[in-house]
Parts: sequence; C-alpha cells; structure tokens
Amino acid sequence: MAIIVDDKSPICVPFILERLKEHQDAHGGPVSAPPFFIGLNGVQGVGKTTLVTMLEKTLKDPPYSLPVSVLSIDDLYLTHADQVSLAKSNPLNPLVQHRGEPGTHDMALAVTLFAALKCEQPVLVPRYDKSQFNGQGDRMDKATWTPVNQEGQAKTKVVIFEGWCVGFKALTDDEVIIKWNESKRVHDLPDQNSSRTTLWRFRLEDLLFVNSKLRGYDVITDSFDAMIHLDAADTLYVYKWRLQQESELRQQTGRGMTDEQVNKFVDGYYPAYELFADKLRKGILKTKGCQLRLVVKEDRVVQDIFVI
Repeated sequence: MAIIVDDKSPICVPFILERLKEHQDAHGGPVSAPPFFIGLNGVQGVGKTTLVTMLEKTLKDPPYSLPVSVLSIDDLYLTHADQVSLAKSNPLNPLVQHRGEPGTHDMALAVTLFAALKCEQPVLVPRYDKSQFNGQGDRMDKATWTPVNQEGQAKTKVVIFEGWCVGFKALTDDEVIIKWNESKRVHDLPDQNSSRTTLWRFRLEDLLFVNSKLRGYDVITDSFDAMIHLDAADTLYVYKWRLQQESELRQQTGRGMTDEQVNKFVDGYYPAYELFADKLRKGILKTKGCQLRLVVKEDRVVQDIFVI
C-alpha cells in the first residue's frame, strides 16, 4: 500500500497564514476582509487529498478557528447529458469524449459559485458522483449539495479550490503549435522514449480546442489570492501513482480499473500536463511571492520548495 507522508502541510500552513494576514491587513482586518481564495494544483496521486484534508483541519481548529470551505474542480464537471452532447459535437476529439480536460467543466456554474463566495452570499456547492452511468459520472441532485454561508453558519473566510488542472492558463495558439511540433520531433528520433511525450498522438485542432476552452477558466484562476502547486520531479510518476491507487481500490472493494484501463485513463489527462504545467511552474499570480511550488520525488516526499 502506498504511503503518503504529510511533509507538505507544515510548509503550506505558515505560507497561507502569512499571505492571509497580509490580505486581512490590506482590507481593514479579519472581519471586513473578503474571503481569501487559495488555488491548489496537484497531479493525480501526488497526495493532494491528504494535503487538503490537513489544511482544512488545521485552519478550522484552534488557535486559527477559520471558517473554511473546500471546493473541488471535480464537482464542477458538466452534467452527464451535457458531457454526452459535448462529445457528440466533437466526435473526432478524444480529449472531450469523457470528463477531465478543460472544456468538460460547467464554467457558468463555477462563475456563479465563486461570485457568491466572494460576496459572502448564501450558496449551495455542487457535488458530482463519478460512479453514475457506469463510471461516466453525473452531477448529483441539488438536494445533496453542500450549503455555505447560510443563516446560522459562519461566513466562509478561506476558500480552498483544488484540482488536477486548477491554475492552468491557456497558451497562445503559436505556443501550442510549437509544443506539438516538438513532440512529433522527439517521437521521431531514434532510441527515444516516446512515452515521455504524448502530444504527437493527437490532432493539432484537438489540442487547440482544449486550449481555447481553458481561456474561460481565467475568471476563476484570476480570483486566487494564493496558489499551491504540488509538482512532480517527473510528471510520468502520475502513471505509477494512479496504478497504485487503483490496485489498492481493487484490494479494498473488489472494484477498480485494470492496469491497462488506468494507463488509458491517464493518457486522456497527460496532454494538459505537457501543455500547461510549465506556465504554472513559472507563476500565474500577479502578486509575486504568493505562489508556493513543492516538487516531490517518486515516493511523494518533498525535495524542493519554491516561492514564486
């Protein structure tokens, strides 16, 4: 069983508290300050859920006692009907035949949700059930959504928004073309490990479609006051980590994807890592010093720390 060591929250908590204090001081104190939005990006299997759980508990418990809401980009996926419609409208694009890539999230819902949280208005946070429709997934009934900022509840002052593509920013079309051509060049070289690049497998127009959809995510990304990036020293670790997760799931429940299915599943996400991770690594926030990048080794232990 894979062991995920929490060596990350001791680094992240002081980073968050320092930026939160600066945010509160700039807005007249803790009471009058608007909610503090934290984006949290991590490749699949890196230990993102463990970190989010620890951050939420630490910030909620004394001595900080902060009202915290945790949101996942996974809960903003399109409804099953809308995802089916998207896939049918783009039948030759394998990247949008299932949930995952930018373009498969309900950004209208996301904008409404973030606007309400920013203004400390009552709102219901959606929930998504990945098991529906034989694993294709669907949004859950509104009656199951999580109430936030309701009467009798403390107003949320810290929002943690986590997800595998949170913080990704679109490239120019020319930048996508350059990366695509470089992928083809590397793939065609003799004695090269072609698994290190996957962009060559896709049509250019399919990559440009996802890139264009990602521009619509800026309205969310630009609202972040701080950003935490759990990066892998080698992005290919994601395949091993996902294989470990599914193996454990099969042992515990008797259900889960086969190794072949896992590799195919990750293949659908990997192009976004290749396209957009470099830009995130350089920093995506306007205010310098508000992005934390933790680079982890294959055993998920932090090996490098960068404040950007």
